[in-house]
Amino acid sequence: MNKGIGSLIIGLLIILALFWIFEGIFTGNKMPEVNMPYSEFIKRVNSSESDITNVTIKDDGNISITTISGRKYNIYAPWVQYDITLINNLVDKGIRVTGEKGIDSSFWVNIVGNLLFFVLMLFIFGFLIRGLGGRNTQAFSFTKSRAEKVLPGKKKITFKDVAGVDEAVEELKEVVEFLKNPLRFNKIGARMPKGILLVGPPGTGKTLLARAVAGEANVPFFHISGSDFVELFVGVGAARVRDLFNQAKANAPCIVFIDEIDAVGRHRGAGLGGGHDEREQTLNQLLVEMDGFDVKEGIIVMAATNRPDILDPALLRPGRFDKKVIIDPPDVKGREEILKIHLRGKPLEEDVDVKVLAKRTTGFVGADLENLINEAALLAAKEGRDKMKMVDFEEAIDRVIAGPARKSRVISDKQKEIVAYHELGHAIVGTALPHSDPVHKVSIIPRGYRALGFTLHLPVEDKYLISKNELLDNITAILGGRAAEEIVFNDVTSGAANDIERATEMARKMVCELGMSEKFGPLAWGKTEQEIFLGKELTRIKNYSEEVARWIDEEVQKIINKCYGKAKEILQKHREKLDELARILLEKEEISGEELRKLLEGDGIVVEENPWIEPNS
Repeated sequence: MNKGIGSLIIGLLIILALFWIFEGIFTGNKMPEVNMPYSEFIKRVNSSESDITNVTIKDDGNISITTISGRKYNIYAPWVQYDITLINNLVDKGIRVTGEKGIDSSFWVNIVGNLLFFVLMLFIFGFLIRGLGGRNTQAFSFTKSRAEKVLPGKKKITFKDVAGVDEAVEELKEVVEFLKNPLRFNKIGARMPKGILLVGPPGTGKTLLARAVAGEANVPFFHISGSDFVELFVGVGAARVRDLFNQAKANAPCIVFIDEIDAVGRHRGAGLGGGHDEREQTLNQLLVEMDGFDVKEGIIVMAATNRPDILDPALLRPGRFDKKVIIDPPDVKGREEILKIHLRGKPLEEDVDVKVLAKRTTGFVGADLENLINEAALLAAKEGRDKMKMVDFEEAIDRVIAGPARKSRVISDKQKEIVAYHELGHAIVGTALPHSDPVHKVSIIPRGYRALGFTLHLPVEDKYLISKNELLDNITAILGGRAAEEIVFNDVTSGAANDIERATEMARKMVCELGMSEKFGPLAWGKTEQEIFLGKELTRIKNYSEEVARWIDEEVQKIINKCYGKAKEILQKHREKLDELARILLEKEEISGEELRKLLEGDGIVVEENPWIEPNS
């Protein structure tokens, strides 16, 4: 039992005991009074054996009678005080007659005692409510907002702590200016957007950017997740939204940041149980609150999501979240700046080159880069070194991409040889094709859950478009491992299962989505739709006939066969180098991209400039 509640119950019992003792002092020695009819009273007075000893006549018409046994009776007869004959008769019979005021002290004692008890009970009940609504229990606080309030302090996040999103920072600087000097905008008639939606993949720094805006403006920052609004009880989410905006108005100017707003902001009517559920009530209240406050109050609502396509249209209209700030994964320059921020104060050896790390981490977002540095620091500390080396970062990159090395896994020499030829098939074919990404490393050290080896390709630059030749080269490089197994061992294994799946998916996208089929030309087949309720579940609507479906399968098969044939052709041409590299890889277990290219230079590994142009075309 809670200690405070236990003490409260003990105190309540003590007060009740004192009240009962208090009552007993005034009433414990008194016998209770019984009402007596006036006719019975006259009969007892006139009786020869009357047992009445005292008669008290009160001015309010009440008569108190005491008998020989001490028993008391009460009679209401206001005329008796004027009946002199009756009074004289009582005196003649030896009965003591007295007079009193109508209200005695016991009446006030009862009134004051009951009133005091009532006040004490009210006080105890109020104290109990406050105790239950406090920090020790949430019995009465589930309708309160769970937003984390961050007040301006010395240790604050600013735009200096944000990198790789320069365009987003420029967009948000005007918000900072508005929070610092709202009169400047109000004088000219400008209206700041009520809501700003930060859109970007996970880990790109949306929350960090919102905190930086609050830090630059030096205003309070309310941080809450979208899932914190929704509860089992109906109406709780809407109550929390109201409480959040009441707190914001009391602390204006301020920033309200709702992380993962898609938890409450999804399309209404998308659930299986109908339209009006708890989540939709919460969304409705959020829409009302964003319409209800004036932007001149200095409240800016910011929200973050990586699923803007599933948000309700009413949430995105002007007057609510009327500004979208897109936060893309950083490019090579942005990754370099992010690495510099996370490497502040970290001990580094002279061989650590941030520019090289930025080039080798294509596709990494801010969270990945922070994790990369942490992995490198752990590796250096594990070996007892005080500074991080470049080799630590190289190993950390492999860990992030492929998982930790599993050198304890026992693999037979035959299977290790198959893995070596398989990975070199990827590497040699990828090096021979002009549009394939350069090979960074080839390894036969098992990593992760199922990988017995890996070939790491890293692009030279960030790519935003991909050509047909690049796709064909990538498919060919993916199928190079299967081709090497067939050429060397005249057999194939299950190790190429994932390669075949990826190659087939890329070929089908070329035919159905990208219009890169020779037979169909620039046509798209099938429409991909995303079910809102099912989250990330994708469904493809079939808008073509069975005959077209057969043609699509034939085109996909044609692309796969063409690429597989090209991979076998390249490996057969360089069979001697394949065997030589396999012996080196089995001995060293890892070969870098530079070593691979040096060993292949003398063999004329680079093929024709465009291998996909037919000779007779």
